[in-house]
Amino acid sequence: PPSRRRATGAFWIREGVRGRDWQAVDISGALIVIQERRAADGLDAYIPVILREEAIYDPDLDRFFLDLPLNGARSRHSLRAHGYDILVWVRFLGSVRGKTVWQADADDVGAYYRARRRSDAEFRISASTWNRAIASLDKLYRWAAVEGLVERTPFTHRQVWRRSYGGRRAAIAGRNEAYERAARRSDVRFVDLADYQAFRDVGLRGLTVEGAERPGARDRNGARNALFADLLVTTGLRLEEASFLLAAEIPVGDARAERQRRVELPAALTKGDRGRTILLPRRLLSAFDAYMAVERASAVSKFTARRGWDAIERPIFIHRPPLLPTVMHLVGGGTMDMEVVTPDERARFVICADDGTPCEAAVLWLTEVGHPVLPNSWEAIFARASRRCADAGIPVRVSPHQLRHSFAVHMLAMLIQRRLAEAAAPAGAMEGYRQLLGDPLQQVQRLLGHSSLSTTSIYLDHLATRADTVDAAVEELLARVPGYLPA
Repeated sequence: PPSRRRATGAFWIREGVRGRDWQAVDISGALIVIQERRAADGLDAYIPVILREEAIYDPDLDRFFLDLPLNGARSRHSLRAHGYDILVWVRFLGSVRGKTVWQADADDVGAYYRARRRSDAEFRISASTWNRAIASLDKLYRWAAVEGLVERTPFTHRQVWRRSYGGRRAAIAGRNEAYERAARRSDVRFVDLADYQAFRDVGLRGLTVEGAERPGARDRNGARNALFADLLVTTGLRLEEASFLLAAEIPVGDARAERQRRVELPAALTKGDRGRTILLPRRLLSAFDAYMAVERASAVSKFTARRGWDAIERPIFIHRPPLLPTVMHLVGGGTMDMEVVTPDERARFVICADDGTPCEAAVLWLTEVGHPVLPNSWEAIFARASRRCADAGIPVRVSPHQLRHSFAVHMLAMLIQRRLAEAAAPAGAMEGYRQLLGDPLQQVQRLLGHSSLSTTSIYLDHLATRADTVDAAVEELLARVPGYLPA
C-alpha cells in the first residue's frame, strides 16, 4: 500500500505510461497531475502544465515551463519529457518529503536517488533515465537561481577541466555530481538484422514464421507498417522525423534511375533545428510507389468521403505542393516556409483541389480513414508487433528508436569494413587511422544528425556484436598486406 511505502521511505512509481498509471498526493492530500497541452498557439500549445487540485501548482514553476523554448527545449517531445521528469520530482517532494519544489535540498536529492535507483527492481529506473531526469531538474534549479527563487540549488557541481590552446587548462561549465557516469553508453539497444526481418515479417506484416500468409491474422496495414520500419532501419530517421514526412517529399518517377535519392529534411523537422540530408535506397522507392498508389490512395478516398478534415484541430488548407516543396501556398493567400514549419503544423496540412475543396492530408503515413499516423500510434503498432512475435515464439522486442540505433551500428560496421580495405593502400599511420575511424564516424554523424561526434562515437562500443563483419574485414585487409601469410 502507498501508506506503507511512504512510512518506510520508499517511493512508488511506474514508468510504463509516463506516469499516467499512478497517482500521488502531497501531505495535505491534494492530487498533483500534469496537463500535456495548454490553450495557446504554435509550439506553446505543447508546453506542459503541472496542476494541483485543477489549479496551477506554482506560478513560478509555470514560468519555467513557458521559458523552456528559450532554454533549448523546442520540440514537443522534449517539452513533454521535461514536464514528466519534473512532475515526478514534485510528487516525490510533496508525498514523501512534505516540501514544495523550491524547498528542496541536497538531502532530498539523496533520498530521491535511493527511491529511484536503489529501490526494488520493479520500481527501479535505469541510469540513463536517471540522468535524463537530473538534466531536467538541473535546468530547473539553474533557472530558479537566476530568478532569485532559491538561494542555492539542491545539487553540487564540480568544474571540469579541459586542455585549451597553448597547453593551458581551461575550466568549463560545472558537472552536476548527481549524474551517474557512463550511463549513456549502456542505453544503446539495437536489433540484429535477422531479428529485424523476423520482427518485420511476423510482427508487422502478420506472416507465419515460415513466411506464409496467415488468414485472419495479417495486419490490415501490414505493408504500410513494414515499409515504415524499413525506412527507419535504412535511414536512421528519428520517429518524429519519419512520422511527419510529406508525401510530396518522397521522390517518384524518373528517380528510379538513381542508385539512391537524397532528401533534404528542413530544419524545423529535425532535432535541434539543424536540418540534414537522408539517403533513400532505390529498392524502397518502388515500395513507396505501391503504398501511395494503393493503400494511401484508399485512405485518401475515405478521408474525402467522410470529410476527414473536420476531425483535424485547426487544419491548414494548402494548394497541392510540388515534389520536394520548399514553400507551402495557403488557400486564400499567403505562404509558409518549410524551414520553419513544425511537425505539428505538418500534421495539420490538408491539400485542396483547384476549386478549394479539401481532399487529403499532406503527410505520407495515413490511417485507414486518411488521418495522419502520429508517433504514439507508431509506438503502439511496434508494441503490438512485438507481442505478436512473442506469441509466435520469437523473443524479439523492437521500438522505433531501436531501429535508429540499428542503422547506426550496422552502417558504422560496414563503413569501417570498407575503410579497413582502403587502409591497405600505402599511407602514413595517422592517415590510415583517419580513414579507418574518422570518416566512418563523421559520415554516420551526418546521417543521424548528431551535433557532436562524441555522441556518434558511443556506437563504437557496440561493434563487438558485429564481430563477424569486422573480422571478415580484417581478414580481407591482411590478405592485401604484402608478406602476409594466412595461418
